[in-house]
Amino acid sequence: MSKRTPKSEVVGRRPNRLIHEKSPYLRQHAYNPVDWYPWGPEAFEKARQEDKPIFLSSGYSSCHWCHVMERESFEDPGIADLLNRFFVPVKVDREERPDVDQIYMQAVMAMTGTGGWPLNVFLTPDLKPFFGGTYFPPDDRWGRPGFRQVLEAVARAWRERRSEVERSAEGLAQALQAAVRRWLPSEPPPEDVPDRLVHQLERTFDPERGGFGTAPKFPPHAQLRFLLRYAFQTGSASARTMVETTLTAMAYGGLYDQVGGGFHRYSVDADWLVPHFEKMLYDNAQLAVVYAEAYAAMGNPLYGRIATETLDYLLRDMRSPEGAFYSAEDADSDGREGAFYVWTRDEVLAVLGPERGEWFAEQYGVTPEGNFEHGASVLHVARPFHEVADRYGMPLDRWLDEMDQARRALRVAREARPRPLRDEKILTDWNGLALSAFALGGFYLRRPDYVEVAERLADGLWTTLWDEASGALFHRFMEGERAVPGLLTDYTYLAQGLLDLYEVAGRPQDLDRAVRLMDAALARFWDVSGGGFFDADPQAPDLIAPIKEVFDGATPAGNSVALGCLYRLFEITGIDRYRAYAETTVRTFAPALREYPAGLAYMAMAWDFALQKPAQVVFVGTPDELAATRAELQGRWLPYRVFAWQIAGGPTAYPALADKARLQDRLTIYVCRDFTCRPPVHDLNDLWTALGGGRESTGIGGPPLHRPGGL
Repeated sequence: MSKRTPKSEVVGRRPNRLIHEKSPYLRQHAYNPVDWYPWGPEAFEKARQEDKPIFLSSGYSSCHWCHVMERESFEDPGIADLLNRFFVPVKVDREERPDVDQIYMQAVMAMTGTGGWPLNVFLTPDLKPFFGGTYFPPDDRWGRPGFRQVLEAVARAWRERRSEVERSAEGLAQALQAAVRRWLPSEPPPEDVPDRLVHQLERTFDPERGGFGTAPKFPPHAQLRFLLRYAFQTGSASARTMVETTLTAMAYGGLYDQVGGGFHRYSVDADWLVPHFEKMLYDNAQLAVVYAEAYAAMGNPLYGRIATETLDYLLRDMRSPEGAFYSAEDADSDGREGAFYVWTRDEVLAVLGPERGEWFAEQYGVTPEGNFEHGASVLHVARPFHEVADRYGMPLDRWLDEMDQARRALRVAREARPRPLRDEKILTDWNGLALSAFALGGFYLRRPDYVEVAERLADGLWTTLWDEASGALFHRFMEGERAVPGLLTDYTYLAQGLLDLYEVAGRPQDLDRAVRLMDAALARFWDVSGGGFFDADPQAPDLIAPIKEVFDGATPAGNSVALGCLYRLFEITGIDRYRAYAETTVRTFAPALREYPAGLAYMAMAWDFALQKPAQVVFVGTPDELAATRAELQGRWLPYRVFAWQIAGGPTAYPALADKARLQDRLTIYVCRDFTCRPPVHDLNDLWTALGGGRESTGIGGPPLHRPGGL
């Protein structure tokens, strides 16, 4: 494990309460002179007894500006004294308590118009926010108020203008509570939602560099998956171009770790060149799926390589001994952002030698002056591979082999550098995304070993984080402790991963577990009066407002994933109540889908799935027949269908499978669509015909945008 030792620990400062927390982010602050409390009853009671405001600071372990503010302000004795005298300081790991973070992020955005991390909010003792912001420098700088001045002003306002502060806090709390009521069931969304979404994306698409909008650029996971399906369904050249341009630009840019695989969080520029260097499990899991699907749909080997290297990065650097996946790797190491990842020209030549070093430097944009700090370069594919190979008179295949060897050598050399801190929390929802990545990656890349990783992950998560007695999930596991009641995303992301694994591997327990998770989510989070799901328990005593998010962020909205799971469960099991809940959910958020579908791309993808009346494909056979069929199906791009697997003569609790038999003493395949079933067939060629032939079985078609050798 990579560790980051606070300076204050070295000089013998006594730790505060955070030393007893499991969260690496909270432990990073354990030796601050600030008298930190974790979020919980002890802090709330102290604030009430001493009649002090709460200073809430929320961040995460791989957040660069969180580290900056800790170093500048929370390590400063004078600032710590202000915090300790006038406030009850509370630290929150936003990855451990995303529900708390989400409520107060909404409050800060309402107050200031902007949001981000670190999130710093001042609360009344009854947890109502009245002032806040994001990063504060210690003193006035860059047009931002200094943190010392902010603390003094807030303390003075609490003493001298108490009633005004409390009125403001009450008004903001009421606004947060009312926000959830804007979502009520209405008419279904229009069937042209997919077209509207594409038109919105076309208006912000960067045709030269890929992605949407300007700097900073974040990887648009959900939008790309939607566009891939839209290109398949409609033959849209525009959708295909947006997918290919963006996937290629991200893969060739500095956003992608050209040496070790995997993606950084986002690019600070419009060219995908210089990233913020933290690596997040949720980004890499989602991007592995996008690239694997694009490889299956379009056949571009670049996409297959990137998907494979990303999954291999997760296996090599982010997997726990138990088979689950850690949360993140920090942006900083050795006190500098990106130090682990960037290279000077001299460093490249020292590892690779003068000849291969020159080749690599030209191919990957390593220059004497650099493109980053201190003359270092962020590696990126500076010119097409075939152009640089031609310049050196080398066949492309040999050139690609030389570059692969060089990348491996640099990766080995890089291991001697101080590594970034790794946050070793096991989060249920993010591991649900990883489950989908290895299940679907194994299917589309024809890698049964990845499917085995997914099977072990599914079993481990279920054993560790599902509580059989209460029928509930936990959100976090670390150092033998499971804690924090599960949130909507824990239930839905894990259910989605289990459904992906079931369709790929055919294990009945994965379908059974997905059913139990969605039933539990309906019992715990369904809004009986308003429709849709709450993101957290609406009765939780430490939340001042219920939360019901619909717009996607770095990860999909819980309601969007729930909608997809409900539609798929109906198609696979034939249990009609799942469709009824799905229809209420989509009607609840229909106004948002109609007006701004680009912000709900994951929900739009689920709605589009229902609109296309997906095929229900049920395979009935012996275990050997079913296993052979799954192997033959691997690599096929089949977006508008569900697969269900039934061992002949075996038990099932699901109506859609109960009446399916193995006929003529051989594998039997049933294909139904929109309540109409075709005659059963017995081989996959007949299945392709039943599904509509051609594109359904082979992908989008058309030539790759880039020559096959241009990896």
